[in-house]
Amino acid sequence: MDGANRNDFKLARATLESIPIHRPRPKSDAPQGLCLDKGYDYDEVRALAREFWYIAHIRARGEEAQELKRGVGFKARRWVVERTHSWMNRFRRILIRWEKKLENYLGLLHLVCAWITYRCSGLMG
Repeated sequence: MDGANRNDFKLARATLESIPIHRPRPKSDAPQGLCLDKGYDYDEVRALAREFWYIAHIRARGEEAQELKRGVGFKARRWVVERTHSWMNRFRRILIRWEKKLENYLGLLHLVCAWITYRCSGLMG
């Protein structure tokens, strides 16, 4: 854990070493990919991914801008998580946690996520 002003690629090793879930061994017919954004576009990160037996999928700097110029119908998908958190903040019980029991808070969180999904599905009109 470090400050927000630290470059992402400097914490790549610590992040990969701290993965709490046991990972199955990668095989030639089932390789494991590591998707990273352009903040990790460094040779050190590529070497680190090879060391941990990942296939690195790193978007190069400027690649997305080139693709936007070429593709007519291409639209970048960004900020999906931030947008969803913003929608969740409209529910006061989620924005400020008043519940003392974790089960009650998680129940409300699930209800809010279901409500947002229902609204996004277009079933309401």
